[in-house]
Amino acid sequence: MDPRMMELGLAPGVLSEQQKKELDERGYTILPEVIDTDWLVRLRQAFDRIHDAEGADAGKEVAQVEGVRRLADLVNKGEIFDGVYVHPLLLTVVWHVLQKPFKLHSVNGHDPQLGFGQQTLHADWGGERGPGKYNVVNSMWMLDDMAPDNGATRLVPGSHLNPGALAELVEDRLAPHPDEVYMTAPAGSVGVFNGSAWHSCTQNGSGALRRVLHCAFIAREHKQQTDQRQHLHPETDLRLSPLARYVLDV
Repeated sequence: MDPRMMELGLAPGVLSEQQKKELDERGYTILPEVIDTDWLVRLRQAFDRIHDAEGADAGKEVAQVEGVRRLADLVNKGEIFDGVYVHPLLLTVVWHVLQKPFKLHSVNGHDPQLGFGQQTLHADWGGERGPGKYNVVNSMWMLDDMAPDNGATRLVPGSHLNPGALAELVEDRLAPHPDEVYMTAPAGSVGVFNGSAWHSCTQNGSGALRRVLHCAFIAREHKQQTDQRQHLHPETDLRLSPLARYVLDV
């Protein structure tokens, strides 16, 4: 674990040997029952409240997507989200994958509506690839059950180990990949994956809610998706713990 985080009071979580194996070999794992019942209710309420309040502007700080209820810059949109990006078990997973100091990349929200959400296979890291050359870890905080019929994320196991360029290896990145799996789990779970793994959201065919918080981290030497120093609100700054300030790099 990052020594600086330990100095700032982080008590690392404990990963099972199976979870470590999945992260190393498959590129992802599921952390069950991370979000307790009360927190889950409040996160759902916050997601809907913020989206309703922002209306047509929701998600504009990063990206808006047709047919998807998007949220962005959630660090500045309520104390309710603070426990997401400093969660001890999540930070432990990120360190296990990256093996070097890291910081928050961004915290966003994503909820594809009926008939929408399909993405092309992609990776969250576009630089040098291959074993040990990892710079991004993403996590999906599942506020609703994630199932194949409501737009669950698909991922190609082991693709984080492939040094080749996805665009050159897969002709049709919208089509199903022969090796893909769906990252499905009950609400309250957190799916975590190596940002070098090939993945994408899929179409919501049932119309069921599929609210997810994307909490991503990046190696400290790289730029954040949401520059926290530039965007940090004064009221947010006042409530941050020393550990949160380090994770946010502010």
